[in-house]
Amino acid sequence: MARKFLISRIALAIAMGGGMAAAVVAPTTAYAAKGGSFSKPFQAAAAPIDKLLTEKKEDPAVKAAADKAHAATTDAAKAAAKAEVDAALGGILAKLSASGAVATTGMDKVKQGEMTRSVGVMMNDLKMQHDGLVMMYESGALQPETSGQVVFLAGVTSYQSGDYADSAKWFKIANDAGYKDQQGLLPALLADSYKRSGNTTAALDMVKAEIANAKATGTKPAETSIRSALQAAYDAKSLQDSAEYGAMLAQSYPSADSWNVAISIVRQLASLPKQQNVDIMRLMFATGSMTDRRDYIEYLEDADPRGYPGEAVKVMNDGLAKGKLSAADVPDKANATSRIAADKASIASSETAANKPGASVASVTSTADVLLSYDEYARAETLYTKAIGMPGVDANKVALRLGMAQALQGKTADAQANLAKVSGPLAAVAKLWSAYAATKGSAPA
Repeated sequence: MARKFLISRIALAIAMGGGMAAAVVAPTTAYAAKGGSFSKPFQAAAAPIDKLLTEKKEDPAVKAAADKAHAATTDAAKAAAKAEVDAALGGILAKLSASGAVATTGMDKVKQGEMTRSVGVMMNDLKMQHDGLVMMYESGALQPETSGQVVFLAGVTSYQSGDYADSAKWFKIANDAGYKDQQGLLPALLADSYKRSGNTTAALDMVKAEIANAKATGTKPAETSIRSALQAAYDAKSLQDSAEYGAMLAQSYPSADSWNVAISIVRQLASLPKQQNVDIMRLMFATGSMTDRRDYIEYLEDADPRGYPGEAVKVMNDGLAKGKLSAADVPDKANATSRIAADKASIASSETAANKPGASVASVTSTADVLLSYDEYARAETLYTKAIGMPGVDANKVALRLGMAQALQGKTADAQANLAKVSGPLAAVAKLWSAYAATKGSAPA
């Protein structure tokens, strides 16, 4: 189930798999370098290469060979295509080797790196591209505005090669320097590189810092950052952190998908018994984030039709109407439906008894539970409010359900005050309900 929560790996695979590095034009030497000059030996060796690359860029034979290199899928095909590109460019690899041997000044190394990367792009050779980019960066001759792009692309080539520890190194340099790529992928790439290289602590620390900075500046954290933090918390099996980031995701970016992700993670990690898990499923229903048959079946198992027939039938009808359930999934629907009238008829007397001064805590809470199951939130609120101060009460359960009843009425402040009182295993559920209350606003007077 956890894999459905991921956004980074699929999105990054799409973004990085289409030759993104090749699509970014390498800066010219004049733009890239701070100044200085070429050494005479390098200038003599590099000038013919530079001329060759410029003149042959649109040559049909070179383009055809480059297309083969990018289409190759086996090592043999890649090697053959690379040799074909080399031949079409008049033995460019030997020429590059010769110029590299005499590259001594910063300007030399910038130009040598640029040419190496350009040939690497034509040959679809990630190592050549990476080596060229690293040479440019380590030359010490790049302008700051160029350096960020070069370092970022060095991270891209390492990432595409599967060397995630190395890509994390380069992406961190670019990120620390404040570089912003056009697609806004750098933070997610850095976090994913950390994670894929086994450095989950660094990944989480990075997004935590970004989220903390967003809070401090009064801005909304990026959705990708919250999801990355949530994924890291889930992978670490941290219920508390998962609830924290899940609530942040759903509150900051409320949608059926966000709620489904947040609730599903907490639901899995909490592993609550049915009588407590039902409150997670109630939130999933309220947010419209029940997406598959399993969600409905689990809710029905928690809200036993024998105990809460009205709630069970409501869930059955919704699942049937949305095509998530079939008639075979709800064989007891007719029986549950037949119980509703009598069940509702008994509520009035139970409510009257529960409101009497001498009522037991069990009578008060059980009646409130039934009212909640029939969406009688205001009436349930009254009884939960009474129960919360009674001796022997399950304070966490009642505070949670009182907050739920208030949240479902749009009483945000009251709901959040009561939900904040919940501790223990139910605290994670309360955290999500508190986020839901925040999205509901205040009820009209």
